[in-house]
Amino acid sequence: MGQYYIAIILGNQPDTDDKEVSRYVLSPFECGSKLMEHSYIDNPFVCRFEQLIGNQGIFYKSRIVWAGDYADKEKNSNDNLYYNMSQEKQSISLPEFQIYYRYIVNHTKKEYIDKERLPSKIHPLPLLVCEGNQRGGGDYWGKNSDLCGTWARDVISVENDKPSDKYSELVCNFSED
Repeated sequence: MGQYYIAIILGNQPDTDDKEVSRYVLSPFECGSKLMEHSYIDNPFVCRFEQLIGNQGIFYKSRIVWAGDYADKEKNSNDNLYYNMSQEKQSISLPEFQIYYRYIVNHTKKEYIDKERLPSKIHPLPLLVCEGNQRGGGDYWGKNSDLCGTWARDVISVENDKPSDKYSELVCNFSED
């Protein structure tokens, strides 16, 4: 069976002992809810999601995660984040405008990705922040799959300016070849 994902904004409070101040969910259903149905450069859902975490967006520098419905259960819960959010979610709509952002920045790990140096059309953001990958059809199984989920729940933004020298570039070659 296929695993479905929702994009969740946990808020912009980096260390809140699992008590997020705000949580919002966005569903990529119009572009396909399986991870590899929407994880591509220029995908409308991912592009519009970037607007929310860009420097003009309402969730600039927020903790984010792409939660899969096959992911592990949450601490102190009988369900995983996907199902917990389905019950209590605050949905928001995606902006219609689009600004191109060159860099994906992880402020928690002090890393960034230069999208102009990507070797394929796979968008790294959903893969890096996903939880539950490789547990269902439509998940990512290709090159560098060990990086999937390593940015989940970290403080992320997208930027047009290259981050300072305090940040290191993460070169991820996601490819289904």
